[in-house]
Amino acid sequence: MKPTGIGLATACLLSRNKLTQFKSLDLIAPLQKALQDAGYTTPTPIQAQSIPFLLQGRDLLGIAQTGTGKTAAFSLPLLQYLSENPLKRMPSSPRALILSPTRELALQIQKSLEVYGKHVRQRSAVIFGGVNQGPQVKALKQGLDILVATPGRLLDLMQQGEIKLGKLEVFILDEADRMLDMGFINDVKKVVAKLPLKRQTLLFSATMPQDIASLANQLLRNPAKVEVTPQATTVERIEQKVMFVDKAHKPALLRHVIADAAVEQALVFSRTKHGADKIVRDLKKWGVSCEAIHGNKSQPQRVRALDAFRSGKLKVLIATDIAARGIDVAGVSHVINFDLPNEPESYVHRIGRTARAGRDGSAISFCDSSERSLLNSIERVIRKRLAVDVKTAALAGVAAAKAHEHRQSLHSGQGPHKTPSKPLPGKHEHQQAVRKPGRRVSSAGSPPRRSMMW
Repeated sequence: MKPTGIGLATACLLSRNKLTQFKSLDLIAPLQKALQDAGYTTPTPIQAQSIPFLLQGRDLLGIAQTGTGKTAAFSLPLLQYLSENPLKRMPSSPRALILSPTRELALQIQKSLEVYGKHVRQRSAVIFGGVNQGPQVKALKQGLDILVATPGRLLDLMQQGEIKLGKLEVFILDEADRMLDMGFINDVKKVVAKLPLKRQTLLFSATMPQDIASLANQLLRNPAKVEVTPQATTVERIEQKVMFVDKAHKPALLRHVIADAAVEQALVFSRTKHGADKIVRDLKKWGVSCEAIHGNKSQPQRVRALDAFRSGKLKVLIATDIAARGIDVAGVSHVINFDLPNEPESYVHRIGRTARAGRDGSAISFCDSSERSLLNSIERVIRKRLAVDVKTAALAGVAAAKAHEHRQSLHSGQGPHKTPSKPLPGKHEHQQAVRKPGRRVSSAGSPPRRSMMW
């Protein structure tokens, strides 16, 4: 895949060309057929802009969030290049490497390669930690065209001599900013040090912090740059609101929200792994079908939980930000931020898990007094003030008080108490409890207008 020499400015100009159908792209017939089989006719913006450059052999810097279709944007040109330039497969020496930050995303990429490559003769495999390396080593020794990998397992097998990257032709670094967040950036640099200088390189990232910008400058040669933000229609299909609640009342509020018939399937985000497990234990006590996925779960546990959620057997899946990368389930009607993310950009990634496949979706964020600054940061990034849902949080407070009374009665064995010793706040009391000092509440019970922070 030889660079054409088109400059970056020209690349950005050409990327504005509008290609409304996959048949408008110069993709070979087997790939077009696979797209038709999968029901794909119209490329997303990242696909329409990236594919022409990649077919020319250009290095590429793609700024795009999860859910914009970037997997197809790099998979289709890669499969076409390998098909048009066949070589004998060499044991342990893949021709292309796709580096992914998480197991879930790596598995999703592999599945996409299988869908798009069903009519071409390319062999791919995925490797990641947490499982026996035996089958992975066996697949490598049989010879691969494409290797999808997470950094840890890749480096382990490289050190064991089971993977050789000296003949690599294409290197794709996906979710580079998440690699940085997870502390993998040094591992990435170790991998890059083993790559041949003559190669095509693609780097995709949702954001461009300084460390990633520096890495891009080191990796890419005269790259085309494609920057795509989520389509406005996607954001418009997501109803976003915030509920102010005391931290101790968040579990009761979550139970109340997911009991709504409108919640078909909910993806709940926790800031920590311990917090995710705690949410699962609480919901299961109330008969809610749910599981958690995070870094402490084994790969088989994560796969089972995802499969159960995808099939509809689980109504609720609790996840951390890292584990949630790569989750693509069309049936998610609600995303619930049990904890607000520390990074405002993660909020955009989270809510992008709903409103998939042309459906509408809802994003609900719980905010306690310690998270007000995080909420302000989110609103600055999205340039929007979230609507405040006071009524639902207040009703959940009443429900929590009743649950507290019931638990006390069971513990004492004397039947329900007529007067709880310390009931949780009702509707009016709840509004007083969650507001900051000096925060006014109108006579109608609606919260005052929050000042814009930008």
